[in-house]
Amino acid sequence: MGRVDGKVAIVTGGALGIGEAHARLLAQEGAHVVICDILDEPGQALAKEIGAVFMHLDVSQEEQWAQAVSAIEQSSGPIDILVNNAGIAAMTPVATASTQDWDRVIAVNLTGTFFGIRAVAASMKRAGGGVIVNTSSVAGLVGNRNLSAYVASKWGVRGLTKSAAIDLGPDNIRVFSLHPGAIETPMTAGRGGGRSIEAQPIPRVGMPEEVARMMLFLVTDATYSTGNEFIVDGGFTIK
Repeated sequence: MGRVDGKVAIVTGGALGIGEAHARLLAQEGAHVVICDILDEPGQALAKEIGAVFMHLDVSQEEQWAQAVSAIEQSSGPIDILVNNAGIAAMTPVATASTQDWDRVIAVNLTGTFFGIRAVAASMKRAGGGVIVNTSSVAGLVGNRNLSAYVASKWGVRGLTKSAAIDLGPDNIRVFSLHPGAIETPMTAGRGGGRSIEAQPIPRVGMPEEVARMMLFLVTDATYSTGNEFIVDGGFTIK
């Protein structure tokens, strides 16, 4: 308890799934948590439950980022932690994927992550430093069938993380990419584990709380790391 007491933390895509687990754990550890999502009802309910604040935010809209950061600074002070967690997927083969699907996935997963980093950088500098955790995926490490836009976006998040870490290091801002594997969330509900899960060294689907604990380690204890990939995948990518 109390590992991030008094810290101001933003969690995007924080209403459900992995984002919800991040928000819960940060609040439990003493942070002032701002849950940002386009899902107003579950986001507001979660915020009320854990003593957080909810803000409607479409991460693909840069003007909404500016408004959110300004409002948070006015109410709570400079931002210490950003968890860029919002993400979507489109299940289509590359040969038949629509431009609309491609553009939307890239806008949310990659451009939204860029907007978030850029929006909080000055605030974190005023705070004397900070930590940014960008949610990529095992799809940011290996290819996946029928997920071309998603894979491209998550590899992009991985590369963006490295460049941001170099740019922001002098301001005492650490930046990481977090790479979950098969995690039980609303996005993955009903897909099952399959043979690839059974072949993992840890042969089961992971839970959102396990990803959140890695996030907390990065925020609190990984003080001599930046720009690196941290993987929570049951060993799926070690082959």
